[in-house]
Amino acid sequence: MTSAEHRGAAANGRNTDLAALLLRAVTGAWFLTHGLTKLLVFTPAGTAGYFRSIGLPGALGPLTMVLEIAGGLALIAGLFTRQVALVLAAVLLGAAWFGHGGNGFAFGNPGGGWEYPVLWAVVMLALSALGDGAWSLGRRR
Repeated sequence: MTSAEHRGAAANGRNTDLAALLLRAVTGAWFLTHGLTKLLVFTPAGTAGYFRSIGLPGALGPLTMVLEIAGGLALIAGLFTRQVALVLAAVLLGAAWFGHGGNGFAFGNPGGGWEYPVLWAVVMLALSALGDGAWSLGRRR
């Protein structure tokens, strides 16, 4: 490998690490916000009631809340990113199917369509492929 190729490979690695950090930090903050909203605003009982109102077991509401809070913190820290991102992708696909599926594609539709949660699920799949990145507590050297 020439020195120019080595510099290019190093820059590519830094870009990949930066992409992982940006995706982890932003999506982690969003999950944390959503989970804390369920906990502090809607309350666990209210969240369970909403889940029952859309035909799901009420216990899935608080479970989703915990997954969003714990998953958001894990993503921000860069711990178990691949696994957490896959679990959260499943949560998002569930939200798209059960919470938004009947509202059409566009998220601007009444009740919010499935566009946004599916896009977010794809982002989680990409983050799962990227992994923790160098700037994380879970980095492997």
